[in-house]
Amino acid sequence: MSRESQTALPGKPAQPELPGKVPDRLRAELIAFRRDLHMHPELGHQEFRTTAAIKARLEKAGLRPRVLRSGTGLICDVGTWDGERPMLALRADIDALPIPDAKTHAPYRSTVPDRAHACGHDVHTATVLGAGLVLAELDRQGLLPRPVRLVFQPAEEVLPGGATEAIESGVLDGVGKIIAVHCDPRVDAGKIGLRTGAITSACDRLEVSLDGAGGHTARPHLTTDLVTAAARVAVDVPALLARRMDARSGMSVTWGRIEAGHACNVIPMHAELSGTVRCLDLNAWHEAPDQIHAAIDEVATMHGAKFEINHVRGVPPVVNDPVVTELLREAMTARRGAESVEDTEQSLGGEDFSWYLEHVPGAMARLGVRVPGDPVKRDLHRGDFDVDESAIAVGVEFFTAAALLDGRRPGPHL
Repeated sequence: MSRESQTALPGKPAQPELPGKVPDRLRAELIAFRRDLHMHPELGHQEFRTTAAIKARLEKAGLRPRVLRSGTGLICDVGTWDGERPMLALRADIDALPIPDAKTHAPYRSTVPDRAHACGHDVHTATVLGAGLVLAELDRQGLLPRPVRLVFQPAEEVLPGGATEAIESGVLDGVGKIIAVHCDPRVDAGKIGLRTGAITSACDRLEVSLDGAGGHTARPHLTTDLVTAAARVAVDVPALLARRMDARSGMSVTWGRIEAGHACNVIPMHAELSGTVRCLDLNAWHEAPDQIHAAIDEVATMHGAKFEINHVRGVPPVVNDPVVTELLREAMTARRGAESVEDTEQSLGGEDFSWYLEHVPGAMARLGVRVPGDPVKRDLHRGDFDVDESAIAVGVEFFTAAALLDGRRPGPHL
């Protein structure tokens, strides 16, 4: 890699060009690495092959990665930390989803039945790996102003997310801020989407069991009509919450499963509902369990049903820090110009990157992966999900620019 060169725009003074571009040979290698991960997807806490592949490549570059206590996932520092100025961390999630790969004609489609990288974690991994390799080369040249930590986190798709275990393993020790990207199939490759404040939603799992005396459908007045009770819980609980929670919080309870009974003329003795709780406001998320429990109690009691609630806390919303978000904007602008950054909307999807932000400031950007001009509307968590692989090099250069710009700023001591 060459040292900084000078570039200038008409009528403006020359500005030093940031180092850290991705050479062609590394572009090809990272695409091949991503395709290998795509062909061998592993679920949360089972990412042994993925972890080994990342570790081997980092060690080949002369780095010293450390596998997390859970046995999957790892961290790796680029540069030597002096114990004072906190590091910037780059985070990638490495797990896949339990769904079949529907890309029948792709040569790199999944080789594992009912497993697929349908959320882009293979791209996230290749991007942070590539950034680590580029930053390591800059460090050897004396061009890395401050050490950077690479975080390859397992089990993002498993509530409450592998981030909690990673934090307990000490991945944030010495870290002052953390950044990440997430693939966005609605944004063209070559661009990123940014938003200050909440960019994703809190996400919990909610399970409700209803019990009562069943009986003959000819005599519902002698029973606890659990089918009706379950139906009222499904309809009335979200309606009650809509009036008891601040509408600006984005609170949403949506049911994905209702199960009750086996025969048309028998009122069952047991019914179940399960769904998700999503919320864009952090304070409302903390308040949600009490409000939801009270609403279910009110509706179930009205119908004489006994109930049990299993409210599985998932993840809080990802709330992007304004200072770190501006760093990401500056980094992408330095690489590809102001037109490469667009505003992005809030999503009701959950992301365990939020747990890191409970400890240090940080921000997540949406990495454009859509082939420009592609008329097909793709989405995450679908078996046909795929990306424009040029986005990998874009993400690498985005990360390296953020690391260089952050390292040049005066920072607090720990």
